[in-house]
Parts: sequence; C-alpha cells; structure tokens
Amino acid sequence: MSRQCEICGKKPQFGNNVSHSNNVTKRRWNPNIQRVRALVGGAPKRLRVCTSCIQAGKVLKAV
Repeated sequence: MSRQCEICGKKPQFGNNVSHSNNVTKRRWNPNIQRVRALVGGAPKRLRVCTSCIQAGKVLKAV
C-alpha cells in the first residue's frame, strides 16, 4: 500500500541529511496521511487522505 493521498496524489519526497561535517545520508519526508471515512458518490468509503486536503475541505467526512 503506497503512502499517497488519494485526493491530491501527494507522495513522499526524498533528499539528504547533511551533517555539520558534510556527511550525506538519504532521508525522506512523508506526507501526513490519515484514514478517513468520507462520502464518495453519496456512500461512505475509507480513503487515505493527507491532512492538508482534510483542512482545505476537499473531503466530506461521513459522520
């Protein structure tokens, strides 16, 4: 299961940790993905959505 938002498609970004002595190791920034029961086509469905989409109101929560 990929760590990707089902609304906006946001995925992990990759880069480097750079130490004071300029040693470089790989790292990744993960999006904040939450499992949400949302209304899709009038029916509730479980989605994996990033918190920025939830806060922006792109998801209607099924209560």
